[in-house]
Amino acid sequence: MTRRRLVATFSDWLELFRAGNCVTGLVGVFLGATLALETIPSGDEARITLLLGLSVYAFMASWNALNDYLDLDIDKVNQPGRPIPSGRISISSARNGILLMMAISLGSLAQGGLIASGLTEDFSSWYPAVFIWLAAILLLVNYESIGSVTLGLKERGLPGNLAISLSVGLVVLFGAAGVFDPWNQRAMSLFFIGTLYNLAREIIKDIEDMEGDEGRNTFAMRVGAEKARAVAWAILLVTMIALISPFALNVFPDIHLILMAPALFTLTVVKKHLFLAEDTAAQKMTKKSMILALIGILISALV
Repeated sequence: MTRRRLVATFSDWLELFRAGNCVTGLVGVFLGATLALETIPSGDEARITLLLGLSVYAFMASWNALNDYLDLDIDKVNQPGRPIPSGRISISSARNGILLMMAISLGSLAQGGLIASGLTEDFSSWYPAVFIWLAAILLLVNYESIGSVTLGLKERGLPGNLAISLSVGLVVLFGAAGVFDPWNQRAMSLFFIGTLYNLAREIIKDIEDMEGDEGRNTFAMRVGAEKARAVAWAILLVTMIALISPFALNVFPDIHLILMAPALFTLTVVKKHLFLAEDTAAQKMTKKSMILALIGILISALV
């Protein structure tokens, strides 16, 4: 009985933290480091990359749990089976879990800084990583409206979508910062591509959720489904340009254009789904295109 309860409790925490989704943070850090180095990290650089990956993973887990914690009243109606409203995890335990994950994130960042300062004999080389981590904290505070003076981005529609998307893009620069090259052109390219992809996907997800978002101030609820779809498609058009631009600017080798072809083709399919109001299919195809683009960019960086 006790053993079954321990397993259930562990699975409840995984659900609260959305542990599977947090893996994308690990991937983003690895991609950022690999793009900056133009090879897979090894030695101390690999250890730093792993620590920054852990930092992002814990940060995302903390943010996910905080979102559930703050949305408790909404989830009691819309998602009563979630760990907190269902009572499987108490409010006080959730609060402690949020703080623990954030402490792990900060501790991993500090440990990475110690290794980095030993490599460069100058802690200032770690400042960009610290700056990016603090920027993510600012986005978190202003998105979730923590404290009396915040921007309340979660209820401001498009700015809230942009805040989430920027936090996703920053993960790549965080990985590049860990290997002392945060403004690397290849990493910057992926930062813009990832931010644009995620922004379009966030808008499409808002359209999907319009029925359950009654009373919320999402972008789709503000402007209506049709206008939101048009904006999402406009952002995806800019994404197409962002996918090709690194080739035109000689940031990536000639093979880059060939490697981007599957992602570009998949984006053209998204247009059909959007104009047919097939929002779930459009969201899934956008995600598929993003994955294809990430794979192509990684190969481009290593050839």
